Amino acid sequence: MNDERFPGLRRRGFLAATTGAAALALVGCGGGTDGKTDSGSGGTPKRGGRLRAAFAGGGASETLDPHLANLFADVARAKALYDKLADYGADLSAQPRLAAKWESNKTLDRWQVTLREATFHDGRPVTAKDVLHSYRRIADPEQTFRAKASLEPIDLDASRATGERSIEFVLKRPTAEFPNVLAAFGAYIVPSGAKDFDKRPIGSGPFRFVSFTPGRSAVFRRFDEYWDGAPHLDELEFVVANEESARVNALLAGQVEYAHELNPTTARAHEGRGQIEIVRLQGSAMQAFCMKTDRPPFDDKRVREAFYLIADRKELVDGALSGAGVVGNDLFGKGYEYYADGLPQREQDLDRARALLKRAGAEKLKVTLDTSAVAAGFTEAASIFRDQAAKAGVTIDVKMGSKDSYWSDILDGGTLCCYRSGAMPIEAHISQRLLTDSTTNATKWQHKDFDTLYQQAQSTRDKTERAAVYERMQRRLYTEGGFLIWGFADWILGTARKVRGVETEAPANTLDWARFDKVWLA
Repeated sequence: MNDERFPGLRRRGFLAATTGAAALALVGCGGGTDGKTDSGSGGTPKRGGRLRAAFAGGGASETLDPHLANLFADVARAKALYDKLADYGADLSAQPRLAAKWESNKTLDRWQVTLREATFHDGRPVTAKDVLHSYRRIADPEQTFRAKASLEPIDLDASRATGERSIEFVLKRPTAEFPNVLAAFGAYIVPSGAKDFDKRPIGSGPFRFVSFTPGRSAVFRRFDEYWDGAPHLDELEFVVANEESARVNALLAGQVEYAHELNPTTARAHEGRGQIEIVRLQGSAMQAFCMKTDRPPFDDKRVREAFYLIADRKELVDGALSGAGVVGNDLFGKGYEYYADGLPQREQDLDRARALLKRAGAEKLKVTLDTSAVAAGFTEAASIFRDQAAKAGVTIDVKMGSKDSYWSDILDGGTLCCYRSGAMPIEAHISQRLLTDSTTNATKWQHKDFDTLYQQAQSTRDKTERAAVYERMQRRLYTEGGFLIWGFADWILGTARKVRGVETEAPANTLDWARFDKVWLA
């Protein structure tokens, strides 16, 4: 960040940066009521002003193409400019957005979606044609858009507009949880024929485009015709600051009003001191080590099991997250619907780990662990796990990666890396990360019989029977999957005291997280 307007974003001042993996929340415990931060007195929303929000970014390769949104900064910008047909509520259920309603036939393989009246920033109405264009663009086999795997159940050749604002989605198979598809991460609606996303993006979201400099900033202005009510703010600026210390210092210096993703040490240092407000979203962001299951040494499930048993999860939560989280059990979505909470909690067992490694011919195993200061807790977790592995005779070489390119670097490269995830339904986690054709399949978990089980779960109308299929899938992941999920961390935000309306019960990736159209400056 080299913008002279924000010198604090370059300073490495009085706060030592504690980098690492932060993480999300199912229930908020910020200092407010009704899910809002209590920054001073509440009061009636006030119109006007510019809010500057500091996020970690993706460098010069950043784009405003919403179908490429991957980082939290990407998603926050995308949801300011665009809308989806549905989005996830705080409980991870699908909530209507551009879709006013949806209903299925009796066999769950045709769904009728009715759009609400909404307009794009250039005045054109949002129509069924735009929806079908957007979904067909995402599903383009030549592209790797994030939501492609989630939209896979839709037969887009057979689906059609049945009116200006009505669509019949024809599905390849019965799908009981089709509303989750509409809410899928990255499934934004763009105008038919949309191009030039970085120069003149046009959406139907609460803010319209003003300017964008990749890796530095994006400026948006209130869209007065927004279907859900015009934002209170006049303008919203996203400022890129990859270092947590830079975000905090800018917030303390009054150069930004919102700082995304603070670490627990920072939160403790400033909570209740009166300078800034700390918002904690508790316990829902997955913290993990990701093992590539398609290459040595992790193509041997005995090695993967050994690594599960090497981890002292409490030590990782206490050390890497400063205790601001709960232990994990190698499964995503703790506390979410369908989570297999009946499986025994894994504990460290170094003797069994050594025995498994010996049987796998990997007694003196050496492996590289990719990490980066890209997220709070990552570097600390890597160091702690390296020391734990040494007790089982495993040598881990910790390799520091670029903050700008880490997520793209580790998707296909390396063998072991630090990983995290925000909130989404367990169904969405599976579709986006664990199917053979998933575009963000970082563990390279590719099993056709597992894909078939997912399709079976999707097609099962009875909820109890569907839960049984999801449990069967999770038991297999627990036994031999590539995610060593050691914890779920608090997601921590910082705001200036004059900021109002920030939700404290909205996990990252859900509708009310980074909901800047509902925020105002007192």
